[in-house]
Amino acid sequence: MKEPTRVHDRHAFDTLIDARTPAEFAIDHIPGAVNLPVLDNEERRIVGTLYKQVGAFEARRVGGAMVAANLARHLQGPLADKPAGWKPLVYCWRGGLRSGSMTAWLRLVGWDAQQLAGGYKGWRRHVIDTIEQLSPGLPLVVLCGATGTAKTRLLHALAAQGQQVLDLEGLARHKGSLLGALPDVAQPSQTAFETAIASALEGLDPARPLYIEGEGRRIGRLTVPLTLVERMRHSPCIEVQAPVPARVAYLLRDYAYLGERPQWLADQLDPLKPLHGKETIAAWQAMAQARQLPQLFEALATRHYDPSYARSNRSYFRRWEERQVVETGDLSHEGVRALAHRIAGLDIPAPEDSAAPGASEVLAS
Repeated sequence: MKEPTRVHDRHAFDTLIDARTPAEFAIDHIPGAVNLPVLDNEERRIVGTLYKQVGAFEARRVGGAMVAANLARHLQGPLADKPAGWKPLVYCWRGGLRSGSMTAWLRLVGWDAQQLAGGYKGWRRHVIDTIEQLSPGLPLVVLCGATGTAKTRLLHALAAQGQQVLDLEGLARHKGSLLGALPDVAQPSQTAFETAIASALEGLDPARPLYIEGEGRRIGRLTVPLTLVERMRHSPCIEVQAPVPARVAYLLRDYAYLGERPQWLADQLDPLKPLHGKETIAAWQAMAQARQLPQLFEALATRHYDPSYARSNRSYFRRWEERQVVETGDLSHEGVRALAHRIAGLDIPAPEDSAAPGASEVLAS
């Protein structure tokens, strides 16, 4: 009897087909998969209602006709040019009827189609296991620095120079700060965020440094996996230090688009009223509405972010006191490239065992 096809076998196939609905696919899917649903969003709702209110037979009778019509559409459309030797792997939610019906039809045509055992649920287990198993041994080097020290751009520069990086904010589609939401760009689902992390970790070389920006538990509305947070907190840190004028100049370039959204920018400052008082926030909101970004960014950096920066890092990162400091007065594009070269040339100590005493505090933070 042939062994079932598992997640680890997926690279042996020409095409990975997600037979679930477009709505399910949009939430998360196996990277590289194409969505060829056997039931669309409304059809799945109809079949589910019939199953609950009438019974399994009626749901399968009606659903079977829908599945047949959708399969015919796929065969006449996106699959019409596939050669005889084409080898697809099909999955649905748990490796049941939806992917089974598509696999059967594709095999009837003559293709060597296989069904993914466990479906998307098996993939989800793979993602969780990958993050939990790989995170404790990651060779992380944590880039820290006050607001406006170009940490994300440094990651990009390091990547362009051939270094290994893990850009969590890029994967989360969020800059991680109070004003970090990107215009007209929605964050992925939590499951899709974790899929992206697992996919990035799978291809890493554990013998080379992996640069990552120092992050808290949350990036926007997304949560960084606990095992990755724990490893980050026990890893060596590099702190970038730059004078306030250079930081403000960088922020003006990096957040230039906020000048076109003055009311949105002002609204984002409302949650700071308990910390700074209504009068201060009203003054900052007036700056936002008047598009006075230099004054606003300097005030936010020096009066909101900086006061708690060193204190929070000292308590958050276990190796903060032994961090390496890199100073710069140039955060231009060329300056960041030069800074990346300097950082890549540093002698980085090995990360500590993330199971060291105190690591359990991460789970409670």
